[in-house]
Amino acid sequence: MTRPQVGDRLADRLSRRRWLAVGASAVCAGILGNARPAAAAEAARKAAEAALQERSQQNRSPQSQVEGTPKEGSMPWIDAHAHVWSDDVARWPLAGQQTVADLKPRQFLPEALLELARQEGVGRVVLIQHSVYHLGDNRYLIDCTRRFPGRFAVLGMVDDRQPQAAEKLRSLHEQGVRGLRITPRIHGPRWLEGEGMASLWQTAAQTGQVMGCLIDPEHLPQLDAMCQRFPQTRVVIDHMARLGADGTIRPADVAQLCRLARHRHVAVKISAFYALGKKQPPYDDLLPLIRRVLDAFGPARCMWASDAPYQVQPPHTYAASISLIRDRLEGLSAGDRQWLLARTAEEFFFTA
Repeated sequence: MTRPQVGDRLADRLSRRRWLAVGASAVCAGILGNARPAAAAEAARKAAEAALQERSQQNRSPQSQVEGTPKEGSMPWIDAHAHVWSDDVARWPLAGQQTVADLKPRQFLPEALLELARQEGVGRVVLIQHSVYHLGDNRYLIDCTRRFPGRFAVLGMVDDRQPQAAEKLRSLHEQGVRGLRITPRIHGPRWLEGEGMASLWQTAAQTGQVMGCLIDPEHLPQLDAMCQRFPQTRVVIDHMARLGADGTIRPADVAQLCRLARHRHVAVKISAFYALGKKQPPYDDLLPLIRRVLDAFGPARCMWASDAPYQVQPPHTYAASISLIRDRLEGLSAGDRQWLLARTAEEFFFTA
């Protein structure tokens, strides 16, 4: 497979007709509007906004029912990261001493997620085990895949400090679980140490399952070392390693993330915009970071994801998340965008 290159310029961004309309509007404003440059600029701006809106509408796919597998081409995009849970804690118990009062929001059901996704042409979603609410009890997400066949892939969780961790991972593989969420938030700074964790990485290399890493920038060196130790294990870094979560995107952190691109089985989720940088839609302040990540990893190792339901808490929306990649990220070919919005996630999570 030949990986696409970023940067088939503006031809993909606007149709020729709309591009000419932008220029014509500016010229007309200059001739008919007392030749004021401001008028010309304003006309060009409005025409460009109309073009962006047109592209957004074109890229939304026809409506389809939530039930069943989406028809071919009807909802082409894949959301590579979302969470769902139920407030039926009698059937789906919470970890530890948590109660319904700890759930925020109280529930976010797969039906609600699929409806949000449908409106933006998203037909499939990767469900990520919640590292607080359910920990290693993966039954709810597995049930979702059975209730909605073809719509979901799942990353579960296994406690690497418990006996037979590798065997549990293989058992999950047999149930269709495509990988694991791992994070230092469970066991602290030594999260990647120990025989149990090593056995999970080795087993994942054999089964093709993914190690999905919820980390912060300071954990990148540890992950880098682990990728060197297990070069055949597929790794996906959540949320661009949360660069800019404190409001500042530091060049050293960006360089450290991009350094992991030398490991050919490492990919990055471009996601959780609500939590990064200025944390305000339309999230244009994140575009330079996204371009750096794309330059390093290439579109075939980058994937868009929402991180719903957190991405859908006001003022944030599902539409604003996908729009940043689908409509606002310039300089991509149609093929590049296809990798970011579908093909990469399909390769990692939906291909047997």
